[in-house]
Amino acid sequence: MPDDLRRARDLELLDAVDALAREPFEGETWRIVREGRDPCLGGASLSRWCNGRFEVLYTALDRDGAGAEIHALLSSQPVFPSRPRWFAHRLRITGVRTLHIADMAMRARLGVDVDRWGERDYGRTQDIADAAHFLGFDGLVAPSARWSCANLMLFTDRLAPDAITVVASEPEPIDWMAWRLRVRR
Repeated sequence: MPDDLRRARDLELLDAVDALAREPFEGETWRIVREGRDPCLGGASLSRWCNGRFEVLYTALDRDGAGAEIHALLSSQPVFPSRPRWFAHRLRITGVRTLHIADMAMRARLGVDVDRWGERDYGRTQDIADAAHFLGFDGLVAPSARWSCANLMLFTDRLAPDAITVVASEPEPIDWMAWRLRVRR
């Protein structure tokens, strides 16, 4: 949709997000990407924390959390893709203006239907991320809807060039069948 036809931002949501702290984030996260893709590269998408108008790099604070997110995406396709190879990467992140919305009460205050958190209902979370991006946050920390961990979503155009570095890359591709068996135990 062209920018001149898109709806105006919710002023109450902008005020609510603007009132929240811009906290530093410094630590390691996990990212799983298809073979050949730079793990430090974000992208615009229509996803829980992106409305397609800016680039987001999705990471998880737990390796299996990153796996659960990608597995859920792959499982949503009519046939689980078996040809692409996926690799796990550990990243070092340095953010300075990160929005932390880790608890259910805060998400509810921002208008998220917390009873439907695990569903693919992204309207309000996209609005929150859009407001945070508009207000200059460099990313946000929120619980994963797929795993018991937090995720860190980074607005790549708001970060310093050296804010994301690869610490380690696993040499073997993820065996999704073995991963499913292991995490179900």
